[in-house]
Amino acid sequence: MASQGTSATPGAGAHAAGSPQALNQIVIEYLSKKGYAKTEAMLRVESAHTDHEGRPILSNLDDQPDVKYEKAYSHLKGWIENSLDIYKPELRRLLFPVFVHLFLQLVKEGYMKPSQRFFEEHSVEHTAAHAVDLMKLKAISLPQHIDDDHLVRLYRENKYKVNFSKTTSNLLIHFLEETEDNGGGVVLRIINDHIEMRTTAGRPTMFGEEEGILGENEGITGHTSGRSESGAALPMVKLGPLPMTSDFMGDVEDELRDEDAENATGGDLSISLLDEFQKKIKREESEDSPMRDHIPLPPYTGVDIEREVRVVKENRDRMKLSGAPAPALPSVLMYTFHNTNDGLQCVDFSEDGTIAAGGFAESYVRIFSIKGAPLESIIPGENLPVAPKTRRLIGHSGPVYGVSISPDKKYLLSCSEDKSVRLWSLDTYTALVSYKGHDSPVWDVRFGPYGHYFATASHDHTARLWSCDHIYPLRIFAGHLDDLDTVIFHPNSAYVFTGSTDKTIRMWDIQTGNSVRLFTGHTGPVMALAISPDGKWLASAGLDSTIMLWDIASGKRLKTMRGHGKTSIYSLTFSMEGTILLSGGADNTVRCWDVAYGTGAPTAEAPEGVGATAAAGGSGILSGGDGATKVDGTSAAGASNKRKRTEIVATPDHLQVFYTKKSPVYKVQFTRKNLCLAASANMPNAP
Repeated sequence: MASQGTSATPGAGAHAAGSPQALNQIVIEYLSKKGYAKTEAMLRVESAHTDHEGRPILSNLDDQPDVKYEKAYSHLKGWIENSLDIYKPELRRLLFPVFVHLFLQLVKEGYMKPSQRFFEEHSVEHTAAHAVDLMKLKAISLPQHIDDDHLVRLYRENKYKVNFSKTTSNLLIHFLEETEDNGGGVVLRIINDHIEMRTTAGRPTMFGEEEGILGENEGITGHTSGRSESGAALPMVKLGPLPMTSDFMGDVEDELRDEDAENATGGDLSISLLDEFQKKIKREESEDSPMRDHIPLPPYTGVDIEREVRVVKENRDRMKLSGAPAPALPSVLMYTFHNTNDGLQCVDFSEDGTIAAGGFAESYVRIFSIKGAPLESIIPGENLPVAPKTRRLIGHSGPVYGVSISPDKKYLLSCSEDKSVRLWSLDTYTALVSYKGHDSPVWDVRFGPYGHYFATASHDHTARLWSCDHIYPLRIFAGHLDDLDTVIFHPNSAYVFTGSTDKTIRMWDIQTGNSVRLFTGHTGPVMALAISPDGKWLASAGLDSTIMLWDIASGKRLKTMRGHGKTSIYSLTFSMEGTILLSGGADNTVRCWDVAYGTGAPTAEAPEGVGATAAAGGSGILSGGDGATKVDGTSAAGASNKRKRTEIVATPDHLQVFYTKKSPVYKVQFTRKNLCLAASANMPNAP
């Protein structure tokens, strides 16, 4: 029977003996029986660090290269989320650069699938603030991409700057050193190689509380942040008005005296035009004014005098939007383009608000008479049988992305995908000049304040300064790292401002061609710029759905304004006093902001019931071509739109919202009488 029992279990015994645990147990029992106590103890310790298949259990992350980066990031993120609330805003700033460099390290070491899993799992939490960079990084999948891709080289060759209070910095370093074997060492190496931690004295500040908004001098210089590339003192800038020549002032004053004499004869007892000009408009040389010789302009003509007289009249008659006892909110005159089939690319209004120009994807420009007056050409044959109220300008061979009407309403500029800029006569409605210099599509074009110069912004990463009487550029402004999306002149014509896909705004001196200011903090491409009439403040907005207000002289951000939800902002405009800012965007609204709120200057108070409540679904008054129309936030777009609007949380400087119905707002522009003109394109099939 013994032999039968032995032969009955050979398979089971062999199987049991073949497993690593069973073999270890047999050896341990043998050593114990023979009295080899030390050897037995050592074997037990080593057996405790093996898995069920007998393979060693790795406790050091460096022994697991394909998972160590994932564990290191999760380790850091978990600690940050469990930290005290006072430290979280600052610590969260570190997650994005750490995420980027861990992902790039995985790709560089050849772990294709682990790198893609890592990106897909953790990129979502950074999408709101860094969507543009993440879209480009998603395409990085092979080790050779590390050396070839421009954005990757930007991150690997430059240190990402992050601001920390001293307390927060000490807590972070202590935690990483204490948990070096659990991922802290990996993060420490990333910080040492690719991140510059700047510490400030005192308690944790709240400069990091606005999620997605970089603090001053944070990120990568010239890409996501950094006010001065060299760190040197900022160049001095002259922000005062360009002085008038004595002859021009004398001729304008003579014309105004004649106007006042006619008004007195007619019984008009209003403030004299001459007084208005001398007290509020006349521009004399001052310490803060640029030298007139630095901005050569052609000799003035009767058209210039006529325009200056019109400016004085409009300034005297304008609606006051600031001051005691209570400020008034602006009226918005909305012009909606129908049946554009999503082909309208850009809109501009003339200074006096009598004509509008639109650029279309079908390669033409269309001129509209806002007041309904015929658009008569000085060529008699062009007015037959009758002069039309709208005209089409054909000449480009690609979509028209930018249009600009000259201050004297005599000319129009258009830019296109065909890499050219065209100058059109608004007297004959024909093309005069084709300017070629960019080697890529031109995204924007803008006349200067005096009509002689204009500037362009292009896909070739440059802006260019031109004069109407030269077919070649006078200056090339190079320094941005990506497309230039928008361009604007300073009111004194001495500077040009550009907004770029690299998330920065630059200020250029047109005399030297140098960049004299770098404004950074946006987390998406900058699509809209506006400068206050006094030339001291700059407003910027773009795809990150935020509006930022900057002090031009110091280059510092004064505040950030929110209210457009998570949609793009297309246009900005200041009131004539510079106290009210209007914005238009893809959320089908025009929004009104108090510029002074939060900057230390006297603020405008919204009327009762207006402000953040309106932004979250209240009602607004929209002045249209057929009169004022009350639009209710809950009924204009249905219940689904109501749910979306209630999610919008506006900042306290939000004064009013004007809703449209399925019509993204492409342009907002204050006239000199403080009436805002706005243009939108109706999209009935939009969700």
